[in-house]
Amino acid sequence: MKVTAVIPAAGEGKRMNSKKQFLELNGKPVIAITVSVFDECQSIDEIIVVAAKEDVELTKDLLKGIKKVKSIVAGGQERQDSVYNAIEAITPESEEDIVVIHDAARPLITKDIISKAVTEARVSRAVVVGIPSKDTVKTVSPENIIMETLDRASIWLVQTPQVFHYSVIKQAYERAQRIKYKATDDSKLVERMGLSVKMIMGSCENIKITTKEDLAMAEAILKGRGN
Repeated sequence: MKVTAVIPAAGEGKRMNSKKQFLELNGKPVIAITVSVFDECQSIDEIIVVAAKEDVELTKDLLKGIKKVKSIVAGGQERQDSVYNAIEAITPESEEDIVVIHDAARPLITKDIISKAVTEARVSRAVVVGIPSKDTVKTVSPENIIMETLDRASIWLVQTPQVFHYSVIKQAYERAQRIKYKATDDSKLVERMGLSVKMIMGSCENIKITTKEDLAMAEAILKGRGN
């Protein structure tokens, strides 16, 4: 079974007023750090990166020399459209091939977590990485009135990678495109087909860079790792 990593990197970075995938982290672009982890992971056979149309050439330059990068495809209007473009670019060898979807803005992912997710997906067909919530979670009305306190024991914070059999994620995305349904993550599209998705342990260090504070935290984590 072939394992393809899909790295969406077409975001506009509105919260940071800059494209976070191109920001430097310890002297290297975030996207290069993220893709290098997948390149060095033995569980990954090939990598497809999705970049904004105007950034395709820049992305090629930044990832030059990373051997497993098969192609860099142009993204769509939203993340979901971009991932769909990447899935369409995959040439499957089997319906049981594995697709690993991971946000470029999570450069602190580890090879160990990637490999564990791929191994579990071979059995479960759909796997999400996450961590249990440490905080109490409440639902709040538009007027900021607490409506309900949720059971923290059953609350997990979802991360990436999210890993699927090729046939599962292909069908989920095609169905979403057909009915024009948008979701905030890939697994939701699979859940809507009535399929079970397995949650496995990620890491508190697997943060998504969305603010300047996140960038500073990521630098500290890398320094702690000796990178």
